[in-house]
Amino acid sequence: MTYKRIRVTHALSKSGLPDLDYSFNPYAGCAHACIYCYARAFTRYEEVSRNWGRIVYIKENIIDVLRDEIVSLKKGVVGVSTITDPYQPIESVEKLTRLGVELLLRSGFKVSIQTKSPLVTRDLDILERYRGQVNVGFTITTLNPKIASLIEPNSPSPLARAEALKRVSSRGLDTWVFLGPIIRGVNDTRSSLEQVIDLAFETGSKLFYDFYHHRPELAESMKPLLVENPLATGAPRIWRERVQEVIRALCDERGIECIPEFQAQPVERKIDDFLG
Repeated sequence: MTYKRIRVTHALSKSGLPDLDYSFNPYAGCAHACIYCYARAFTRYEEVSRNWGRIVYIKENIIDVLRDEIVSLKKGVVGVSTITDPYQPIESVEKLTRLGVELLLRSGFKVSIQTKSPLVTRDLDILERYRGQVNVGFTITTLNPKIASLIEPNSPSPLARAEALKRVSSRGLDTWVFLGPIIRGVNDTRSSLEQVIDLAFETGSKLFYDFYHHRPELAESMKPLLVENPLATGAPRIWRERVQEVIRALCDERGIECIPEFQAQPVERKIDDFLG
């Protein structure tokens, strides 16, 4: 993994999502190297995009920029992060996410965190202090470690994420689970979906879900999976409807709030609003 330091001129980007006003991305690129990750197609840094999972930019001055920006910005909800994992390994050293989240919360902003990393539990001292202003979401595509190792090769294990989610939830924080992307023939079985939904139920979390969106930029990273499962890039309507029926039925049985993600707008429009 190669890390490079860059300087930026802005810290927050406006968001087009109805539940987020801004996004905060302290890093560009992501060491987790998930083979399905669409963010590589939308990052503005070509070197990072071409070497996704191998090069990460550290925005070394982003906290100073953030401190200046928030003085004049209208208070709102900040997504942390939208095109990178804010708690990828380098965060344990740099602490840009921790510093940024604390600054935002202290300044009266609300924060919505999404991650695949148990490292978020390091910051429970801050999150608990501002419990009413923050929520924490974990992306859990599958609870099967073998499948996860194929599609999320450098990410923390899904079981470690599940334990971290339980810990965050036990502190009385608002939590949610992102079940996605759902990939045809990979993590779309009833048992696979049920395991994640049961975890959401156990932790009192909302469930968001979404399907895999294939893009030309993902052809190379997805190739090993497609060799084993050629159906993975396809998402015919009848398949999506069947999976949605299963998800909704399982959520209804457990009384879980179940929300389809990226439904109101195409993913390109949403992610374009997040570039930072």
